[in-house]
Amino acid sequence: MRNRRDFLKLSLLGSALTSCFTSRTVLAAGQPKSQRPIVVSTWEHGMPANLAAWKVLTENGKSIDAVEAGVRVPEADPDVRTVGIGGYPDRDGNVTLDACIMDSNMNCGSVAYLQNIKHPISVARKVMDETPHVMLVGKGAQEFALQKGYQTENLLTEKSRLEWQEWLKNGQARQQINIENHDTIGMLALDTFGNLSGACTTSGAAYKLPGRVGDSPIIGAGLYVDNEIGAATATGMGELMMKTVGCHLVVELMRQGASPQQACEQAVQRIARKLDGYADYQVGFLALNKQGDYGAYCIQPGFNYAVKSVQTERLINSDNLMETLR
Repeated sequence: MRNRRDFLKLSLLGSALTSCFTSRTVLAAGQPKSQRPIVVSTWEHGMPANLAAWKVLTENGKSIDAVEAGVRVPEADPDVRTVGIGGYPDRDGNVTLDACIMDSNMNCGSVAYLQNIKHPISVARKVMDETPHVMLVGKGAQEFALQKGYQTENLLTEKSRLEWQEWLKNGQARQQINIENHDTIGMLALDTFGNLSGACTTSGAAYKLPGRVGDSPIIGAGLYVDNEIGAATATGMGELMMKTVGCHLVVELMRQGASPQQACEQAVQRIARKLDGYADYQVGFLALNKQGDYGAYCIQPGFNYAVKSVQTERLINSDNLMETLR
């Protein structure tokens, strides 16, 4: 008798084969035809972020400037508990931030385990623009930020501090898959010149082990841009994206002919086939191709993403694997 995992593998294989033979032009439900400019981002806090990016795009700005401007909005919002100031701290009560950015020419910059600097995405941009490196981490990243004129500040808000102290009493993090495990804003933009860029920034998993870094600052895992094909970003439990180099996978699936929607679905299906325990976590992928078509898919119900273009401005609930398997 086949066990549940064998059944799941067969189900996902059938879904993947069906997807491969579906028309390459399949779009997300209700999605308009090719368009630019357009910006998409993860989660509800992507709505105000998109507006900041849209202002850049509609003034004939570059996509790289748009995504940086966009994700700076939740980084500066203490009510967004998984990005920038006000983010959940690690086990020891320290807020540590990760971010990366990538442009249409495959230039990229990243910072990880950065403390006391509110806008890690802008520090990552400086790494990209003003150094020969891709990633700076920890003390080195902070010293670089200070050299570039950024000021240190306490990122642990009173609300986050009190919740961390309450967590210390219980000794374990609350299991809220779409709260503490989404921990990211990822943004992708296509400008009027037809160029793609992306950005991703986070305070990481709540109450993580000190020193832990997830997928968000890792090019290929939390973000990837190939201006010939498309771009992808991810949200959720970063270890799963790191193990599968998930965003690079999504872009490569689009290169092979999948639509953004199909590529996101196939990437989630691969995680489910390859990784035991995947159902205990949330993972969501968001993709945008060169034509301005977009799509998203996740493991659990609850992931949403924001879209802003000339034709639309809305928050969309992503389809998910768990409901497909029921």
